[in-house]
Amino acid sequence: MTDYAIALDIGTSGLRCQAIEMDTGKTVATAITQRHPIPGMNVIDHVNFAMKSGADVANKLIVTCANSLFANLGIDLSKVKRVGVCGNTFQMSLFQNIEIRDLAFAGENMLKTLGVKKIERNGAVLKASDMGLKGMPNAEVIIPPAVRHEIGADAIAMLLMTNVHESKEPALVVDYGTNAEMALICGDGRIFTGSAAAGPAMEGQEIEKGMLAAPGAISDVNIVEDGWECTVLDESMIPQKGDVIDPLTGKVVRKGKMKAIGITGTGTVAALDCGMKAGIIVPPEIKTADGLLHLQDGIYINSHDVDEAGKAIGAMRAGFLTLLRTAGMWTGDVKTAYMSGASGLYVDAIKALGIGMVVPGAEHLIQFGNTSIEMARKIALGQMDLDTLRAFAEKLKAEHCMFATSEVFKNLYSIEYSVWCTGMPMSMYDEMLEMYQLPPLGKPKENVTVKRLAKADLPDTEVAPVKTVPTGTFLKGKVEGCHLCGKCVRRCPEKALSLDPCDGGSIATVMSDRCAGTACRHCERECKDKLLHLDGFEILM
Repeated sequence: MTDYAIALDIGTSGLRCQAIEMDTGKTVATAITQRHPIPGMNVIDHVNFAMKSGADVANKLIVTCANSLFANLGIDLSKVKRVGVCGNTFQMSLFQNIEIRDLAFAGENMLKTLGVKKIERNGAVLKASDMGLKGMPNAEVIIPPAVRHEIGADAIAMLLMTNVHESKEPALVVDYGTNAEMALICGDGRIFTGSAAAGPAMEGQEIEKGMLAAPGAISDVNIVEDGWECTVLDESMIPQKGDVIDPLTGKVVRKGKMKAIGITGTGTVAALDCGMKAGIIVPPEIKTADGLLHLQDGIYINSHDVDEAGKAIGAMRAGFLTLLRTAGMWTGDVKTAYMSGASGLYVDAIKALGIGMVVPGAEHLIQFGNTSIEMARKIALGQMDLDTLRAFAEKLKAEHCMFATSEVFKNLYSIEYSVWCTGMPMSMYDEMLEMYQLPPLGKPKENVTVKRLAKADLPDTEVAPVKTVPTGTFLKGKVEGCHLCGKCVRRCPEKALSLDPCDGGSIATVMSDRCAGTACRHCERECKDKLLHLDGFEILM
């Protein structure tokens, strides 16, 4: 009877997993969620939720979601022997259900006041049943170590899977996502890391027609002779040609083979790049009759999407420029840029370079897939053990730059915000840099080489097609005195809230993965009697 391993990537925007035969290494199933089960669109929202509603609640949401994913793999879970996991420090801590306050609060004095003891995140081997994972009584769960609380297993994966840490020349690696991890390898033994809260736009969220990379998603757009050609992901997550359309009207010029159901962050980036080159987009405005940039099958980009994507791109560029400045380097010093994650793989690298997502001095662009799932697979198959990971974490003498407290990052992001959200022309960028005593940005290089080292973000999807699974997690609470006016339900921008009558008020149910969390709270503010308080809601099993 075949034994299985499961690789699990707990990302900020969602969970992804694969089932693998242990004796052959064959991938037999792939399942993903479109969103994260904890309310919110980024790691800060998730931190706030866990602090207000309780880490136990957040833990149960993740575990319930993981159980839903595993149940949809179509394998005998009792034959699972090992689960390899990867993710950032906060997600891993919640999954493991250990202390998170040291991640939420900065400063030794504050932690001492709270009574928070030093937490060792040196990796662990745990029983799946003890963690609440169902149907796998003989499985162990391997939790990889963090370097320190700011540098998690996902950063280790980003460095190990690309081997960029061995570079003898300056190189920059960025995992393009909601919480964009990045590392600058200086070539002299120094490594600087950072994490930019880019927001969910790069994962296709907070974009009106957006979605994660999944079958049916527009992942690229190109200007061709008779219109704009869309690229759509097929059932194996391989990009295929879609329709050629007129971007001004949405009229189909030439029909393709693929139907689109949404657009990824990479497709949004491509549409922005094409729109700006064609003069249709002048951030944050779209110069069409209806204010929309039209793609195939009714998918479009609006000015809000431009704003959201621009803020994400701006945060990432401000991030790697801050790392360069911290290291005493600048854009002309880095010749090789590594692009990892779904957005880093599916985005057109040249478009990404032109729009500001890649350091402009780079001459060689290398695109990877999901490094977190790759490391989780190696852990699950026993090809990478805890001792090896611990040795690497100990050896990795990385200096972490906290962008949230960096004056350089603050100044750089103010420039980015001006460009993307207030209409400041890009021609003024260098003037603003000079005002902050920073060198000119530099122009993107010509004749750049691009090497794409993976077909799809997730490996082996041609033999184990992606199955998209609802998170299956809900929060429920009684709203005493509720008059069922429905204003809170109508105000929810994500359609995550519903109300049912009960004695003395109502029962409110929230789809946790759709709720935008503390960054939103429109429903609570809409209640004129201030009766709705989501923090006290419990998980509906």
